[in-house]
Amino acid sequence: MSQRKHLPSAHVPHHKNTAGHETEVMPVPDVVKICMSQNIGAPCQPLVQKGDYVKVGQRIGDVDAFVSAPIFSSVSGTVIDIEQSRGSMGGFETLVVIETDKKQEVSEEVKVPTLETFEDFIKAARDSGVVGLGGASFPTHVKLNPKNPEECEYLVVNAAECEPFITTDNREMIENGQDVLDGMKVIMKFLDLKKGIIGVESNKPAAIENLNRLIAQNEIKDIEVCVLPSSYPKGAERVLVWETTGKVMNAGVLPAQLGVILDNVSTIGVFAEYLKTGMPIVRRRVTVDGDAIAEPKNVYVPIGTQIADLVEFCGGYKKEPKKIIMGGPMMGRATKSDESATMKNTSAVLAFSQDMAEVKEETACLNCQRCHSVCAFGLLPSLFADFYQKKDLDSLNKFNVMQCMECGSCAFICPARRPLTLMNKLSKIMIKEASKK
Repeated sequence: MSQRKHLPSAHVPHHKNTAGHETEVMPVPDVVKICMSQNIGAPCQPLVQKGDYVKVGQRIGDVDAFVSAPIFSSVSGTVIDIEQSRGSMGGFETLVVIETDKKQEVSEEVKVPTLETFEDFIKAARDSGVVGLGGASFPTHVKLNPKNPEECEYLVVNAAECEPFITTDNREMIENGQDVLDGMKVIMKFLDLKKGIIGVESNKPAAIENLNRLIAQNEIKDIEVCVLPSSYPKGAERVLVWETTGKVMNAGVLPAQLGVILDNVSTIGVFAEYLKTGMPIVRRRVTVDGDAIAEPKNVYVPIGTQIADLVEFCGGYKKEPKKIIMGGPMMGRATKSDESATMKNTSAVLAFSQDMAEVKEETACLNCQRCHSVCAFGLLPSLFADFYQKKDLDSLNKFNVMQCMECGSCAFICPARRPLTLMNKLSKIMIKEASKK
């Protein structure tokens, strides 16, 4: 692959402490709480009620909406409650609470799908329940059914995993590399894609070596590994499309409009596993790390496992946790307590003590322009902050605040500790609200 100019980026600490830790399987917890809002789009409605006995792989939530994905029980046991809980975004979510019997009886619904037509392929993608496991949680069957399939030629696999601490994708490539390649071949077959590209940061040598070995072993000619610089945010959708194909992807443009189908590496691996076994997504590999965790690990977790149970499996807390984040420290979300439960897109649970969680006091802007220097799209976050505070919508639009992808690089690099990413986000919300009037 020819070399092209790399976009600006931030050199955040990697902290890939668990990269060499083989994934462990935790015991089935006593209770799981399975959220009915686990994807972008319409939330599911419960298909079970209090008192019902459920089995592993049984569909317990669904909705008649295209942009959605069904939800399955990760355990066997009895539904003891259907409760409402406030989620990390502020709204209320429906949770199906299941008391497990530890038997892990498999549902009769679990069957290996038959793939003969494109319609079979898309149905299987939906029936797998798989969504974007890199964090975006976009339903996979929607992504694999673009409006312009005849114009699509690339399958780009996001294996950059540029967020600090998280190593789940790295372990997927090392432990399940064949599933990743098998999943890519199926997708490329049914979408008639000419080339597959796996974008991996250079700080994952074992994963790169394993994929290249399997590609050579299987004599695959139309899939290649593209090694990316280890800097943030190489895994951002618009950045990765440029780094792997040279195509410029502006805000509001979908990859398919540029001829690219883009999906996360773990998403593809899990989908391939479903095609072989018929078991929909009922568990998730999660990186558990942070200075408050006694034994950082990669763990296979039944979806709906409460963080407290997961942390206990990792030796408990060695320091009092001041902040618990689901996902990465750059784009993940803080959770209110360790009673929160894992979901399909929970790639990591990070627990930080006061020392690491402390937010330093904000000071005046130094006009150093470091925020501009690390922005992948050359934006001016310090100006956006000033315009936001003045409610200057015209200037925010003039300087393209809507191009911001909220990666957090500007806030990370700012020596004044200004919450630049937050103000960019609020600026975009302000513009959208104004457009409705």
